[in-house]
Amino acid sequence: MSAPLRIVILGLSLTSSWGNGHATTYRGLIKELCRRGHEVTFLERDVPWYAGEHRDMPIPPFGRVHLYRDLAELRARFARTVAAADLVIIGSYVPEGVAVCRWALSIARGLTAFYDIDAPVTLAKLARGEMDYLSPDLVPRFDLYLSFSAGPLLERIRRQFGARRTGILYCSFDPELYFPEAAEIRWRLGYLGTYSDDRQPTLTALLIDPARSLDTRRFVVAGPQYPAGIEWPDNVERIDHVPPSAHRAFYNAQAFTLNVTRGDMVAAGWSPSVRLFEAAGCGVPVISDDWEGLDSLLAPGEEILIARNADDVRRYLEEIDEDRRRAIGAAARRKVLAEHSAAARARQLEDYVAQLREETGKVAPARRRPIPARATERTGNDAERQGQHERAP
Repeated sequence: MSAPLRIVILGLSLTSSWGNGHATTYRGLIKELCRRGHEVTFLERDVPWYAGEHRDMPIPPFGRVHLYRDLAELRARFARTVAAADLVIIGSYVPEGVAVCRWALSIARGLTAFYDIDAPVTLAKLARGEMDYLSPDLVPRFDLYLSFSAGPLLERIRRQFGARRTGILYCSFDPELYFPEAAEIRWRLGYLGTYSDDRQPTLTALLIDPARSLDTRRFVVAGPQYPAGIEWPDNVERIDHVPPSAHRAFYNAQAFTLNVTRGDMVAAGWSPSVRLFEAAGCGVPVISDDWEGLDSLLAPGEEILIARNADDVRRYLEEIDEDRRRAIGAAARRKVLAEHSAAARARQLEDYVAQLREETGKVAPARRRPIPARATERTGNDAERQGQHERAP
């Protein structure tokens, strides 16, 4: 990149990872963009479920994060910031996202991109007429539609919804946070993920059912929002939430870890989860449900284990010896280090910007002197430093 970029991201959350995988993706990407000299501002809706003890990174050590209460505050405080950005990215699941998109697109003078961290889910919502955070008419207005998913879905976004350009920007992992550690193996198989109706049958088949038959082995399921009525076997430990700071230790305490994919993403294929790359980064062998495109990311049998039923899982847990277990984990780590780190994603985004500038002719907006914030326009960072969680009137 010839010159540093001013990037504004309006996303679901950077400050809280509770119940969402967006935060870890944004954290890794922004950290690497800042390391490469870019100026990144993240704008986040201040919602109660991400506040208090659920706000596990109130003051990120990279970039700038601002919390806003509502659309009126967003427009009043950050119009100039958005207008002056070289690149404005709006992510999926942003509260009142349709209104946020319309506002940002109307004032942005630089490049614009929609970053769909939930692309198969988004398209399924649009097909049902649900427009929580994106509407069909907005898709062609972005310079670029970035997707967590690859494969045929990208052609559908262009053909059915009129996207001008599409690009793959998979999730990623931070090698400085996810790596192998010598640790006691507490669980033969574990799973980390928020409860989802469409994932639960697969979780039952690939972890709960094997746990019932392998009653001398220990298992773990970590993540929030699981209904109280689920019957967990006695040898399955439940942990409500594992913050990102504890993910590495959690993975390294497992002999194998399970990857379960949401139904819309299985149907679309080519949709790896951030947990897949994080676990692989720790050198822990991953047992995964099967979907199209998975074999293009990790080689089955060598870098990942594919399970279609409980018998497959039981066989892996009982028959794979320690040498092979370690070899599979090490091979997966080599692959994700080479292709799926946060630094790799930052370089990809730079390449997209360079290509967009060439194709669109858009150049950097004219630089203006920053406008000092008034005392009543306290940023999320400043408020947290002073222990103030409420916003000034």
